[in-house]
Amino acid sequence: MAGPLGGVKVLEIAGIGPGPFGAMMLSDMGAEVVRIDRADRVPEAFPDQPHGDLLNRGRRNIGVNLKSSEGVETVLRLVEQADVLIEGFRPGVMERLGLGPDECLARNQRLIYGRMTGFGQEGPLANVAGHDINYIAVAGALEAIGRKGEAPSPPLNLVGDFGGGGMLLAYGVVCGLVERGFSGKGQVIDAAMVDGAALLMTMFHAFRGMGAWNDERGTNLLDTGAHFYDVYETKDGKYVSIGSIEPQFYALLLQHSGLGEGRELPHQMDRKEWPALKEDVAAIFKGKTRDEWCDIMEGTDVCFAPVLSLAEAPEHPHNQVRNTFAVRDGVTQPAPAPRFSRTAPEIQRSPAYSGQHTSEVLGEWGFGDEEIAKLKDANAIA
Repeated sequence: MAGPLGGVKVLEIAGIGPGPFGAMMLSDMGAEVVRIDRADRVPEAFPDQPHGDLLNRGRRNIGVNLKSSEGVETVLRLVEQADVLIEGFRPGVMERLGLGPDECLARNQRLIYGRMTGFGQEGPLANVAGHDINYIAVAGALEAIGRKGEAPSPPLNLVGDFGGGGMLLAYGVVCGLVERGFSGKGQVIDAAMVDGAALLMTMFHAFRGMGAWNDERGTNLLDTGAHFYDVYETKDGKYVSIGSIEPQFYALLLQHSGLGEGRELPHQMDRKEWPALKEDVAAIFKGKTRDEWCDIMEGTDVCFAPVLSLAEAPEHPHNQVRNTFAVRDGVTQPAPAPRFSRTAPEIQRSPAYSGQHTSEVLGEWGFGDEEIAKLKDANAIA
């Protein structure tokens, strides 16, 4: 395994969203990640084509019945050899299964035990159901996103599930591994999406504290309030993005757009003039197609880029040169990131089906053939 986490062994208790994303990141970086899925989800036969869920790429999958004592013991034996375990259940579920931090760390005191939840392991909302939209709302992120006079706009599930959730979990796990190198001891990582989404808002708390950020949505420098930081529709119904914040970049925007021709403009940071200037800029961009604006501005320091669709992004010349996207089994998908000069990350394998590698993994992790057969007969594994 060539990635920087080569040799690290991770157990992932199957979940959805942020947990699998964090496990995917660890796998992309070279860790051997085994996804422990429910035994009752194992199909009678595995299809020839890979599973379609790209969040499950890179790791093998075993089917275990966690409601049986033999299944729990199977996982605990795997824990004895693992560096990391990650789970995404509500607080208390793993403890009730007999796989909580106390039980696992008793078997392996060097284990990094990563917990992924929305509201965290304690607090008034800890046991309440929720999704990304709820977590970023409580964190104060959702209210700030959107246009003036409109409702907050949910930014897909990027801020809670993936940025403030799975990515923070992976970061916490790696920090735990680094610290273990000094102390020799494992520990529990409490990664909550509310905490992570709040952390992502640090700069905006700073702006607000300095008096540079209004609480009114859509009136600020980076939230579509400014005419030089927004997306604009083009003649062909597509969009371009402009981020000409610095004075030298703003000057280039005026030059290449023609906004400043034949008129004396107010100061760039005169906020009371932003709404009127935004209308002028919108009219200018509506006068040409997206490709025409690319010919004029792309590659300059205007801070310009076309707004590309999921289908278009992999075809952009810059993304192609950098191999930002990869193709595996005919499926285009984002490539592992970030990049390393010496230990290059890679997609280790295609997404697997539940239980596709049960016997293979258990055999490699020290279970004998007779043991595996007995576990199957007891419906502890599938």
